[in-house]
Amino acid sequence: MSSTASSTTGTTLSYEQAGVNYDLIDPLKVAAQRAAAATAGHLSAHGFSEVHASRGESAYVVDVGPFYLASIVECLGSKALVADEMKALTGKSYYAGIAQDTIAMAVNDLITVGATPLVVQAYWAAGGSDWFGDAQRAQALVEGWKRACDVCGVAWGGGETPALAGIVEGGRIDLAASCTGIISPKSRLSVGDALAPGDAIVLLASSGIHANGLSLARKLVERLPEGYLTEVTPGVSYGEALLAPTTLYSPVTEALAKAGVAMHYCANITGHGWRKLLRHPSAMTYRIHHVPAVPPVLSFIQRHANQDDREAYSTLNMGAGFALFVPAAEAERAVAIARAQGVEALVAGTVEAGPKQVLIEPIGVSFSDNDLQLR
Repeated sequence: MSSTASSTTGTTLSYEQAGVNYDLIDPLKVAAQRAAAATAGHLSAHGFSEVHASRGESAYVVDVGPFYLASIVECLGSKALVADEMKALTGKSYYAGIAQDTIAMAVNDLITVGATPLVVQAYWAAGGSDWFGDAQRAQALVEGWKRACDVCGVAWGGGETPALAGIVEGGRIDLAASCTGIISPKSRLSVGDALAPGDAIVLLASSGIHANGLSLARKLVERLPEGYLTEVTPGVSYGEALLAPTTLYSPVTEALAKAGVAMHYCANITGHGWRKLLRHPSAMTYRIHHVPAVPPVLSFIQRHANQDDREAYSTLNMGAGFALFVPAAEAERAVAIARAQGVEALVAGTVEAGPKQVLIEPIGVSFSDNDLQLR
């Protein structure tokens, strides 16, 4: 394996330079949400109604009477491209992990509203039928998908496997998952109604880059002496580190609910990095006293992309994959429960009265309301 890259090369490489500009994407999201909100009245024809506060959250919630239903659809993004490049370099298939990444994108969003995941559906759109002819790769995708379903305790209901030559590039695949869940009892609903000053912020550790920031990570390869085979740590290449599967957080949220820990709000830290702590619409200050250890691959990206802390924490998860906002008296118990599920956690900060902002005190970085516009 090649030697570790040891120095920063070139100027700052931002997410926008890698081809992702949220200033262009987010206005479409806002417009779509507003148009979608006008359709909520159709539920009344069936005797149901939407939970209005779920508009703009990571999952949509419908009141069906004795319980709530939640739903979400998410795509993987470009992480599969890294798996393809590493297959060409090493001969290994990484698609079992890619399957987990795809399910995690949906499940980790669904659980933010207090839902128990019930059913997952698959969308595997290839650039041609030939993609499915690689038996090793296809079987790894199936096995990884099933294994992730088992971890989350969800049924795999089915899916769609179109061959989309001319839409998806030949030799590539676009992966997505939808997930439906139940919120029962209704008291488990977590859309921020109970979020208040004094609550504790508990951060759950990430396994690495997860599935957000891959456009930046792939662009960075151009700067590395041995590309994806450049070592991040002794014996671990950049490509291997990027392909660490995304942590599935539903075992933690289910264990917390079973233990009676109230989750006043949750945030899946994906795109927008730590700015996602601002997702709740209310004006409150989120003061961070402690930050988690940064996974080596993310430190590597920050260093070689020449990013300062503000740029890195606005783009990458930087070691925190999921945020729980819980009563202060329950914070340490929440940490213990997460660790019992094999997920590292820490009490990172507190919610305070004040302007809408995130103050990450250990690194001197702050984000304000203007830094996240999702509604």
